[in-house]
Amino acid sequence: MIQKIVFAMLMFTCIALPAQNRKGGHKMLVAYFSHSGNTRTVAQAIGEATGADLFEIIPQQDYPTDYGTLLDVAKREINAHKHPDLKERVKDFEAYDVIFIGSPNWWSTVAPPVVTFMKSYDFSGKTIVPFMTHGGGRFGHAIDDLKALCPDATFLDGLSVRDGSVSTCRPEVDKWLKRLNLLK
Repeated sequence: MIQKIVFAMLMFTCIALPAQNRKGGHKMLVAYFSHSGNTRTVAQAIGEATGADLFEIIPQQDYPTDYGTLLDVAKREINAHKHPDLKERVKDFEAYDVIFIGSPNWWSTVAPPVVTFMKSYDFSGKTIVPFMTHGGGRFGHAIDDLKALCPDATFLDGLSVRDGSVSTCRPEVDKWLKRLNLLK
């Protein structure tokens, strides 16, 4: 009898330990592109609040640091539907059920590296939770654009964080995640 109890306890421990980033049985990933660091800050807050794994979407070629030049490059890429190559891929993407997708708002949509990321994986049956940093444009048409890229995914309500609020966004992030039942 004691052996059965010990065995059951060991089995429970072995099953429970790998699920540290699970909420309701879901393995979560926060994938984000950040040019200035704002989206990274929000992504890290989401990761801390949910226990999700973090993955930074990094293009092969760096974007310009000069803001005016960046705007020109971003506009050209978006208008030309250019999707830059990325440096890395997510290992074991299939294991994730819930994927937070983060981007700055560039010309009312997600940054081109995020489009590359979305086109690189099969999101069928996955739950996508968008978040965006912005200077006043909130989501623009980014949600519709993401839904067009992943028509077989389920989307939850997103979070937009104004650039000036990024450093103090944690209470807003926690409130949003609690409403979505994703807070650990």
